[in-house]
This record gives sequence, structure tokens and C-alpha cells, in this order.
Amino acid sequence: MKNIDKNKKIASEWFKHLQNHICEELELIENKNKKSKNLFSKKKWTRDKTGSNKLGGGEMRLLRGNVFEKAGVNVSTVFGQLSKKLKGKIPGTEDNSKFWASGISLVIHPFSPKIPAIHMNTRYIVTQKSWFGGGIDITPSDKNSGESKKIAKYFHGELEKTCNDYKKGSYKKYKKWCDDYFFLPHRNESRGLGGIFFDNLNSDDWNSDMNFVSNVGKTFINTYKIIVQKTIKSPWNNKDKLLQSHRRSRYVEFNLLYDRGTKFGLETDGNIEAIFMSLPPMASW
Repeated sequence: MKNIDKNKKIASEWFKHLQNHICEELELIENKNKKSKNLFSKKKWTRDKTGSNKLGGGEMRLLRGNVFEKAGVNVSTVFGQLSKKLKGKIPGTEDNSKFWASGISLVIHPFSPKIPAIHMNTRYIVTQKSWFGGGIDITPSDKNSGESKKIAKYFHGELEKTCNDYKKGSYKKYKKWCDDYFFLPHRNESRGLGGIFFDNLNSDDWNSDMNFVSNVGKTFINTYKIIVQKTIKSPWNNKDKLLQSHRRSRYVEFNLLYDRGTKFGLETDGNIEAIFMSLPPMASW
């Protein structure tokens, strides 16, 4: 694969830059609105149990604040050999189990039930093939309220611009992919109000694909800042908080039962705390 080492470097450095930018923006929101000084805690980890980082690692960042009850923004770059269980199940590993993967993953669970929870991840994976994957989806506590639908309309509108700037018609494809993916078949319901999801993205124009993945990250933070601004002062009551806790339970069920990232992390000896960062601080059934 041409320029693969250069591409790995560009992608992994972008994910780290994006982590810094997102954390800075979330801290500004957290401290501006509540006049606090809540900051992200940082914890580096290595996949190699000897601590030599021969197999890669990453950095966890976690904020527990007043606006954001739990916000996790993690980056990782890991490599090595896939387990026998995964060999052949990931593109490009049919004859060789060697892999390299870098990405950013974040989940935000706000304290106010009026501010939607949100998830975003983008990644670049290299085996004997290489591709990008990722997406963004939004989860309001009350999916059926007019306010939530209005927010979702704005959210999807911004995603549509980002997708169609990359490739005309891609938003429709990635939206459906998201709707199908973030679905709980055992409850016959969606996790939230959708977004976009894409995988195995390789158009044979690496720079164009990388630019799209970068713009997905930028769209996330630019869009979510506005959503928080619109909802942070919305009044709520105990009934709203109970509904939030109920919606969070669906989040837990999906991530533990169906989420591919969770399964991949566990199968590749990832950091357990980082893998389960996505789970909400509290939930109820």
C-alpha cells in the first residue's frame, strides 16, 4: 500500500489534535456556564503489559462536571496480531492477522436531561487493506418531544452538508446505516434519533477520505456547542430526570450487547476503563 506509513502518521496525529480541541471546547462550556473549574483528568495507558508501548496504547480523558455529568474523550493507536477469534473476520486478515488501528472515541452524558447525550468516533484501520470508519449519533432523553425533534433536524442538516460535500448522496446512505446499526432488536426500538455511520471507507482517494473524516470531527464539536447553548437553560423536573435515566439504560444495553467498538477493544486487549468509558454514570430499568 502506497504511502501507508505517512498516512498512519497523519491520521493518528489528527485524532490527537481533535482530542485536544474537543476537550478545550467542552471545558470552556463547563466552566463558563457553571462558573466552575472542572477539567478533564488524563490517563495514559499502554497495551503492552510490560509498559514498553511495543503494542501501542492511548490516552483517556474524563470530565465529571456540572454541565457534563460524564464526558469521555479517548484516543488510541494499537497494533500487533489479532486473536484467532478475530482473524478473517476483519477485512484484510484472511491470510495475515497483523493489524494497526488508530482513532478517537467520545461519549458525553450531560447532567441536564434537556441536553442530549452524544457519541462520536472516527478511526483508521490498516491490515492488508486500509479504510476509515466512524460516525456520530445523538440521544435525547425524550425522543418524541417537539424540542428533541427540532434539535435532531438541525443536527441532521449539518451532517448532511458534511457528507454531501464529500460525496453527493452519501448522507442518505450513512444515515440509513446509522439507523440500522444503532437499533436494539430485543426491544424493537432505536437507541436515539440517529446520525451517520460508515465503515470500510476507501474511495481510492486517501486525501479526500481523510478530509471527510476530519470534517466529521469538526462538525461534531461545532454542532454540539450550538445544541448545548440552545438547551442548557431549559427547565426540567424529576420526571425528566427519570426519563433520562431510562434512556441511559438503553445506551448501556446497546453498548454491552451490540457495539462493535466494545467487542473489538475487548478482543484486542484494550484498556478496560477506556472501553467502558461510554457507559453512563447512572441508569435505571
